Amino acid sequence: MELTINGCRLNVEDLGPRDAPLVIAHHGGGGIGSLEEPKRTFGTLADEYRVIVFDARGCGRSEAIEPYSHAQWAADVDAIREWAGAERITIAGGSYGGFIALEYAVAYPDRVNAVMLRDTAPDGSKLSLAFDNARNQDRIEVKWDDFNRYWTGQIRDDADLKQCWADMIGLYDHDHDYDPVKSAAAVEAGYYRHEAHNWCFQHNWNEYDVKDRLPAVTVPVLVTVGRYDWVVPVSCSETIAELVPNSELVIFENSGHSPQNEERELFQQTIRAFMHRAVPLTAGVSA
Repeated sequence: MELTINGCRLNVEDLGPRDAPLVIAHHGGGGIGSLEEPKRTFGTLADEYRVIVFDARGCGRSEAIEPYSHAQWAADVDAIREWAGAERITIAGGSYGGFIALEYAVAYPDRVNAVMLRDTAPDGSKLSLAFDNARNQDRIEVKWDDFNRYWTGQIRDDADLKQCWADMIGLYDHDHDYDPVKSAAAVEAGYYRHEAHNWCFQHNWNEYDVKDRLPAVTVPVLVTVGRYDWVVPVSCSETIAELVPNSELVIFENSGHSPQNEERELFQQTIRAFMHRAVPLTAGVSA
């Protein structure tokens, strides 16, 4: 369905029982993300919980109205919460969506029951390490000019973004799970919005740092990461877990950046068990 949230038309899916505790899951990828990823990852909980997924402004099938800032994207999450009639939510996100989940948790602490994170970071400081990881692998041949334009927000148009992503997607899975045919199909199934992507890396990335505010996040936080994640390595998740008082760190030993796919059964067991502990089903929408 389409909702107008803070003056912007967003593509939204509202899943599961309306009287259950609410999970809002934010997609990753910035301008290459859409609700399809968190729907596959967290939508499975909709047999017990209410789960809302959506395309962020400027992404997927949603309207393009600036700014595409972390503060605006977090404010849109809160407006969706208010539309849904929930006093508190579990906020979830993977990769870039984890940035927004953490931004929401520190900006709206009274609205959060719990947090679920997947392969994310508390700041943008480890990008140089990701570049080193890309240089030290031999699975794909990196086109460095395009690679650098991608990570500095210098993408020319949507087709350029798609091509840069197609050239780089082979870095993301663990070696034994890399399937070029499957990766090519994922590229074709995606959405590409270069304006939002460029905004992320021209305006957001260097300003992103929530480390000093994480000790004030006292709700339960699940931190998950693949052992072989090249772009936000395990050390990023370890930093989050060290700073958040009530955190659980789970490392998926046979995964790269996508344990929700590479070790799907274990990942699903992990998030459901966490939700049962952190947000019991008796909590209801106003918990």
